[in-house]
Amino acid sequence: MKRKLFVPMGIVALVLYLSFNTPQTAHAMHIMEGFLPVGWAVFWWVLFIPFFLLGLREIQRTTKANPETKLLLGLVGAFAFVLSALKLPSVTGSSSHPTGTGLGAVLFGPLTMGVLGSLVLLFQALLLAHGGLTTLGANAISMAIVGPFVAYGVYRLLSRGGKRQKLAVFAAAALADLSTYLVTSLQLALAFPAESGGILASFVKFAGIFALTQVPLAISEGLLTVLVWNWLHTYNRTELEQLLAAKRGV
Repeated sequence: MKRKLFVPMGIVALVLYLSFNTPQTAHAMHIMEGFLPVGWAVFWWVLFIPFFLLGLREIQRTTKANPETKLLLGLVGAFAFVLSALKLPSVTGSSSHPTGTGLGAVLFGPLTMGVLGSLVLLFQALLLAHGGLTTLGANAISMAIVGPFVAYGVYRLLSRGGKRQKLAVFAAAALADLSTYLVTSLQLALAFPAESGGILASFVKFAGIFALTQVPLAISEGLLTVLVWNWLHTYNRTELEQLLAAKRGV
């Protein structure tokens, strides 16, 4: 079994293309620093922390049982970091971008991806000024918690019996992306209800604007995730199958 983990040149080319051709904006990735009222910022932080702690325990358990998976953990974390750094302007105070959390959720489960996704958001807030620290809880709930749980559930549902695995990976990645933005739309709607129609009207407005850019992004992310999945099967098939078998036995 080949142990080296590297990104195929085609994926590197695609990432570079998207990086240089992504319109730049002053908006932050997801919900920017200071954009949410204090009460809502605290609420999302409190909701996020238990998932993060459970995820840390899950990572410790996984790496203790299978030390060789540490490289793969690094790969899925890097995949999420690169994809979620590619942003397109969407609405005031936020933006649209791939999330990259579906792959890690399928391989390691939603709790593990919750930790990796929140670390991705933290590094991007500190190093790239994308997102923020006060809004990290809200952004983590949408991208690192809800998205991975949706991805994991969709993958388990569609891949039963070992069939339709590629379709399951595609759907998991795409729906993780879309669910992230539905939650982000809800978070913004709760914080900023419309004067006419309240929270529901505000949610419809935010979700409708997001959909213009997020639907094609979700499809693209699903296809790219399948490419990476195929590559892992080619170069790390045994390790991948062992990891998936262990997850099915949980």
